Amino acid sequence: MTSVFSGLITSKTRIRILMRLFLNPLKQAYLRELSTEFNVSPSQVKEELHQLHSAGILESKKNGRQILYRANQTHPLYHELHSMVQKALGMDRILESILERLGDLEHAYLIDDYAEGKDTGIIDLVLIGHIDQENLTDLVHKTERYIERKIRTLILQPEEWDTMYANLSKRPMLKVWHRENKS
Repeated sequence: MTSVFSGLITSKTRIRILMRLFLNPLKQAYLRELSTEFNVSPSQVKEELHQLHSAGILESKKNGRQILYRANQTHPLYHELHSMVQKALGMDRILESILERLGDLEHAYLIDDYAEGKDTGIIDLVLIGHIDQENLTDLVHKTERYIERKIRTLILQPEEWDTMYANLSKRPMLKVWHRENKS
């Protein structure tokens, strides 16, 4: 999970915070939530959040008694950090392979844990379009070995997506790719 960052950043807690908040920069998290998720003391998380916030990499807002943190999308390093997180999790490889080999793909979404920025080891991916099932199965097995995570896919035809969208949209969801309109 942290191989891209481990040579640059020595704090495992800081790496986990970056992974969590930069995979899906629209998601927010608070100190106790991160402390529980990472199984580390709140003081460790507080120190790392403070340093990242002081550097401008994270932004915060108060919500009652909690302070919510999220990636600062206006920071000059935002795009690089977001890209590094995607590479560390293998998202760049997954998307590259999908586009090359799966057929007529219209949209691709991460759902559930990864859409929230949580690296649980199981990537749930919704693919909308006319997908080559044989290539997908081969791709999933190869990619799983490369990124050392499991990939679960849900393939929907465009009309199925239209029907299921209302239910799926209630779950954490992050669009990771869409086909540009053909002119």
